[in-house]
Amino acid sequence: MTLIGRRTGWLLFGMPFIAGLLLIGWSFAEARRDPLVRTATIALPDWPAAARPIRAVLISDLHIGTAAMGPERLDRIVDQINALRPDIVLIAGDFIYGHDPDGAAKLGPAMVAPLSRLRARLGVVAALGNHDHWTGAASVRDQLRRANVAIADNAALVRGPLVIGVVGDDFTDRADLPATVRTMRRLTGARLILTHSPDIAPNMPPEVSLLLAGHTHCGQVLLPLLGPISEVSRYGARYRCGIRREGGRTVVVTAGLGTSGGPFRLNAPPDLWLLTLGPAPGR
Repeated sequence: MTLIGRRTGWLLFGMPFIAGLLLIGWSFAEARRDPLVRTATIALPDWPAAARPIRAVLISDLHIGTAAMGPERLDRIVDQINALRPDIVLIAGDFIYGHDPDGAAKLGPAMVAPLSRLRARLGVVAALGNHDHWTGAASVRDQLRRANVAIADNAALVRGPLVIGVVGDDFTDRADLPATVRTMRRLTGARLILTHSPDIAPNMPPEVSLLLAGHTHCGQVLLPLLGPISEVSRYGARYRCGIRREGGRTVVVTAGLGTSGGPFRLNAPPDLWLLTLGPAPGR
């Protein structure tokens, strides 16, 4: 083989290898970037007459304990959220990374100090996700309480003009939507549901017009032409991410902040939502 031929061979072999390394580096950097801030204004039909609109920040899927999410990055994200001056922060589950039954006890303490710095006049409300149950829900609940985060499960609570129904995780068969709605009916305010997986959306009663969720990571790794490596929703792309309006129902699914599996994201950057919630036009 001539010298030119050998060089051509090395180029043909080396270029895909270099391209792969660049793609891995890009995906790792994407997973650690500051989340995009996505915004929407959503009218709730049962908004109390005397109440002003509020600013709600929706986040999910911290997955503390990976190269993509440590306490330093979470601290930075908390600063980003506080700068938005939210009235309330809503967290749609999956605080912990992995499947280790003791994972929450090992990894969760690192999130307590950052989360305790969240500033919102109506507080912080959270649901649990599938990884929280797999890694130790009792530990997660204890850590969230120490961070002054209100945690509920198939229950409802009132924060300002909002009645927030917090439905258990559907992915691990812990969702009880009917029980949550029954509790919500006994309370007064504009109704919304916070949960981890968006797959409960088709079963929501007409009286609840807003669902906030996470879980999907927007696909996390979306290959060109091929799409996501895997789907975690039984509805495929229907609730993969973003806002979906179906009749009188609005579903908001955040891409989340951390990662599951490897610390990589591709064509699915982390994000958070700043939602302005208020009365329907004309009220």
